[in-house]
Amino acid sequence: MSTGRGDSSEMVSFQLSPSSFLKIQKGDITQWSVDGSSDAIVNPANERMLGGGGADGAIHRAAGPELKAACYEVPEVRPGVRCPTGEARITPGFNLPASHVIHTVGPIYDVDKDPEISLRNAYRNSLRVAKENNIQYIAFPAISCGIYRYPYDKAARVALSAVKEFGSDLKEVHFVLFSDEIYDAWLNKAREMFRD
Repeated sequence: MSTGRGDSSEMVSFQLSPSSFLKIQKGDITQWSVDGSSDAIVNPANERMLGGGGADGAIHRAAGPELKAACYEVPEVRPGVRCPTGEARITPGFNLPASHVIHTVGPIYDVDKDPEISLRNAYRNSLRVAKENNIQYIAFPAISCGIYRYPYDKAARVALSAVKEFGSDLKEVHFVLFSDEIYDAWLNKAREMFRD
C-alpha cells in the first residue's frame, strides 16, 4: 500500500472497489509519486499545452524544459490547440517524481456553455488515458478551480462522481490539493458520496 508522498500532512482514504482506492490529501502535486514507473500526475493545462500559471506553471517548472519540448511535439488539432477542453494527452514526467504527466483542459466556469460536462470529460478522459497507458496510480489537482473560477463544491461533486464511475480500473486515484478550502470541499463531498 503506497502512502502517496507529496507533503502529505493528512490523507483520507475511501474504497472505490475491492482493489481500488481514492485518496484525498493536502500537498504539492509536483512532489507526488508512488513508484516512479506506473504513476502520473494530471496537469490542468490550457489548450496550447505550453505552460501557464498556477499548477500548470508549477508542473512545467518542476518537470524542466523537456516537458515543454514534449508538448510542442503533440500535434495541433487546430491552430494553437493541442488539447481541446475536456480532452487529455500524455507525456513523460521528465524531472518530476511521477513517471508521466496527463495534460487535460478544464472549462472556464463562466465562459463554457456547459461547464459540468466539460469538467466531467476532463476527468473521464484523464482516467481513460491513464488506463490506456497502464498507469496504476494517478494524482489530480482541483481542475478549473484556480483562475477558471469553478465553484469548489460543484467541482468536487463532478470530480468525485467521475472517479466513482471510472476510477476502479486503477489501483489508486489521488487528489493532491493545495489549499485548505479546496481540500475541505473535496473531503466533505467524498464523505457524502462514499458513505459505507
